[in-house]
Amino acid sequence: MATVSLTPEAAQQLEALNNPIHGRVLKLLVRLESWPDVSGAKPLSGELAGCYRMRTGDYRLQFYVESDAEGPLPNVIVEKIGHRDKFYNE
Repeated sequence: MATVSLTPEAAQQLEALNNPIHGRVLKLLVRLESWPDVSGAKPLSGELAGCYRMRTGDYRLQFYVESDAEGPLPNVIVEKIGHRDKFYNE
């Protein structure tokens, strides 16, 4: 199990989503609690190396994982949520 947290920017992006998409993204966040046993997580490359993405329909969420040397649980930090148009360009 992992601890999942959102950056303030990602929390605002989540709240701005319409209801059906909001619910689908919440399901992704629950799935991330099972890190590293999560299906559908893809590692990113280039400038975003070290980050991962998951998708639901046309929406993406970008996250990275911090491992605490003292604690047994990794911390999954979601830093961006949005539509695939211009998702990686910002």
